[in-house]
Amino acid sequence: YVNGECSRCDATLTSKFEDVKAGDFFFDPVEWAVEKGITNGATATTFNPNGELQRAQFVTMLWRAAGKPEPVSGNNPFTDVKETDFFYKAVLWAVEKGITNGATATTFDPHGITNRAQAVTFLWRYFDEPVATGTNSFRDVEAGKWYEAPINWAVGEGITNGMGDGSFGINGSCNRAQAVT
Repeated sequence: YVNGECSRCDATLTSKFEDVKAGDFFFDPVEWAVEKGITNGATATTFNPNGELQRAQFVTMLWRAAGKPEPVSGNNPFTDVKETDFFYKAVLWAVEKGITNGATATTFDPHGITNRAQAVTFLWRYFDEPVATGTNSFRDVEAGKWYEAPINWAVGEGITNGMGDGSFGINGSCNRAQAVT
């Protein structure tokens, strides 16, 4: 099965989400991420693949993928992250691991929308900033910018092909389907 469709017969898998259909590029990633407990649906019957992903949600997905490790210290540098927030441990872990430094020295901006440059950079840092094996030809990726190495790495690893129009979409929001994929 690839994206819910059998390559040898006409069989088609179905998703518990009415907005995730066989043939969608995100079918397999959604099913995998939900099965592994990395994410949930937006509701019991919808995934909301085009929904914008908040910064706290993206970091929480990475934290869950890592096995929900406990933060080493309890040091919370952010005034907008409270111990009662579902993302509290995820954010502290992400700061300790160097995945994020926050939006500012004292704020994380948990409800801010994750843009595509941030998402690929968080992912690159999650994997300990590996050396890029690829290059990009995206018209909106400037040489020497903080997101260039992560994007080059993601291209080399086959993680992204950009937006399909010659751009990476650095400032575009990272939606839920893109994040799980």
